[in-house]
Amino acid sequence: MASTLQKFIHSLDLRALPRVLQIQSGIYCQDSIYEMFGNEFSLSTEDVIKVIGFKINKLIASICENNEVSQLSAKVELPLNFPGLYKVVADKTPYVSIEEIARTVSIGPTRFGHPSFYSAKDIKLENFTIKHDEQITFNSVEEVHGIMAVNCVVVRNNQSHSLTLPLSQEGEFYECEDDQIYTLKEIAEWKIPKGRNRIVKLSTALHMWDSSSPLPENFDGCLILMPVYKVQAVMKFRKDIIHILSDLDVEVKDVTDHYDISSFLQPLSLEDIFERTSKEFPMVAQIMEGPSGNQKPYNLLSTGKEIVIYKKYQAARVLASEMRSDSSKRHYLIPMSYKGKFKRRPREFPTAYDLEIVRNEKEHLHVVATKAFTSPHEELFSVSVGDQFLVQQCQTSEVLYEGGKKLIDVLACEQILSDSYKKVLLPMYMEGGFVEVVHDKKQYHLSEICKEFHLPFNVKVSVRDLSIEKDVLAAAPGLQFEEEITDSYLLISSASSPVESWEIPVYRLNMLVHLLSKDVQTVAPPVTRTTVEEVSEEEYYMLRRYENLTIHPPPRPPKKPT
Repeated sequence: MASTLQKFIHSLDLRALPRVLQIQSGIYCQDSIYEMFGNEFSLSTEDVIKVIGFKINKLIASICENNEVSQLSAKVELPLNFPGLYKVVADKTPYVSIEEIARTVSIGPTRFGHPSFYSAKDIKLENFTIKHDEQITFNSVEEVHGIMAVNCVVVRNNQSHSLTLPLSQEGEFYECEDDQIYTLKEIAEWKIPKGRNRIVKLSTALHMWDSSSPLPENFDGCLILMPVYKVQAVMKFRKDIIHILSDLDVEVKDVTDHYDISSFLQPLSLEDIFERTSKEFPMVAQIMEGPSGNQKPYNLLSTGKEIVIYKKYQAARVLASEMRSDSSKRHYLIPMSYKGKFKRRPREFPTAYDLEIVRNEKEHLHVVATKAFTSPHEELFSVSVGDQFLVQQCQTSEVLYEGGKKLIDVLACEQILSDSYKKVLLPMYMEGGFVEVVHDKKQYHLSEICKEFHLPFNVKVSVRDLSIEKDVLAAAPGLQFEEEITDSYLLISSASSPVESWEIPVYRLNMLVHLLSKDVQTVAPPVTRTTVEEVSEEEYYMLRRYENLTIHPPPRPPKKPT
């Protein structure tokens, strides 16, 4: 049965991809030429395309009154970066099953992917009954004892109850009101259900309104948003990816079940390549869609270029951020092969407990107090701004407490006076402020810092890496090495001139290739070039969150006695 491309894509589940579509009809002339996103291609009736992916490209908005499109409202296009913060209006149309929710609503690991619903009737489970109108938060979809189900949380009397609802559970489910605010991009990525439009209310005024804005001046009402998708597809006899907007006026028919899908080129993402067994490497591939960016090696990975993929592996990186007071910090992943050298920069410590964490047996930590602290105990030292200390060790000390004696954890230090040293004890719970005094003039390689010091660690490049054409780290006013991470990489080189190889990240590089049945001329990879990878703010927080899930945080500082 034929339908418009827009209707088909709006109802399509990403998990059902790929799908083979046959062009049925359109208002274009036969063999019309389309040029979208840099791709020129023609579509004719009965042409066949294989859809391999899609994502929201822009939004069509209409001004909304009483949850309906205003009769006087014209439809306007809004880019995903359109300014403003918006509240999501709960959809009044019910969902008839958990399966429908899981199929149409984005459920994922981020805070955006935890939608909440309520049931119009009680739901009786084996050991728990969900009451009607009780908020159910959906956290993830997975297989439980061979049955696909949604992991949920119900909070009742300030106590969380974890439970699972099978996708087969039927009922009448409604969206809960959402008091969070979102950007349009966040709403497009997480808050527009498949096959439904979304009503949003402007939460903050548009400060920079001008005559070119598609919305009326001082607008503070509701909008109905309809997504327009950018569809990724493969055509026969083409070796690249084409992009089509879902609102292209064309009718299509799903012929997946009657078509040999293997007759198309098989696009593979870097994740697909990484999942292959080690025995399958090395392999030759042709790029169907290259990554964006001017940084090497990304500017060498253009569409149509053939590459050799030598191996897959895990490699260590140090996650570093520029030391700036403003919000324009840049973030980097530095490989252990980086050949530059670093000099130490002073670190800052908010508590005495932080001094104990970074204390090193090889040297005395020298710090200056930047915040005063008055000790509630006579046995312990009161700190003034400018006091200097050499940190010694952690120990316990007796203090008078509620008429008796009590042992507490303290930090033994030597206060530096003008001509002598004085032994003092600082309570471990002390909330003060300290800045390090650096006496060490040595220049360190990255591996030495990771081996000898506790991260985070502050540095500045003293000798740049001469093997890198443009060492971006050398221009930074200072760097904080935040943590050492392990990430997945592929080692590649050009197939035509394999004079050097590059490590490319598997999960941060959007690139599609197809494998060629060619023999690899040289099994051993050429010399690997060092690449410092700059990561976006979003990628930075994803890396930090992932790493922080895999390591145990340090114990909390002792509480101040009341």
